[in-house]
Amino acid sequence: MKKMYETAMINHGGRTGEVQAPNGSMKMKIEPPSIHAEGTNPEQLFAAGYASCFNGAVHHMLKEHNIESDAEVKARVSLYQLEDGGYQIGVILETSLPGVEKEEAEKIVEEAHEFCPYSKATRGNIDVEVELV
Repeated sequence: MKKMYETAMINHGGRTGEVQAPNGSMKMKIEPPSIHAEGTNPEQLFAAGYASCFNGAVHHMLKEHNIESDAEVKARVSLYQLEDGGYQIGVILETSLPGVEKEEAEKIVEEAHEFCPYSKATRGNIDVEVELV
C-alpha cells in the first residue's frame, strides 16, 4: 500500500474545546451537539468528511461511466446512546444525481460505496445506509 497523503488535527479539551491543524490553516471551537452550539462537534466534522469523500467517489464513478451530473451528497450522522452507556454513530448518505436515470444512478451509488475510503473504513463497524434522493 502506497501512502498518498497524511494530515493531522490537534484537539484540546475534548468535546468542549477546540481543534486545529498543526500548520494553523484551520481552527474551530468544539462543543457538544446542541441546537444552540456556536461551535461544531465531532459528528458534524465526520459528516463533512464523509459527504465530501463519498461525493468524490460518486464523481469518480460518473467519470468512469462517462456520465455527467451535478451530484450532491448529504451525510446525515446520528449519535446513539447504547444500553451499556456508551455511544455509537450511524450514517445515512443521501445522494442526488440530477439527470441520471434511476437504474444507472443506483449503480453509480453502489459502486461509489464500494470505492469510497470512508465507506471502506466504516464497513462492518457502524450502520451506513445509502439512499438515492
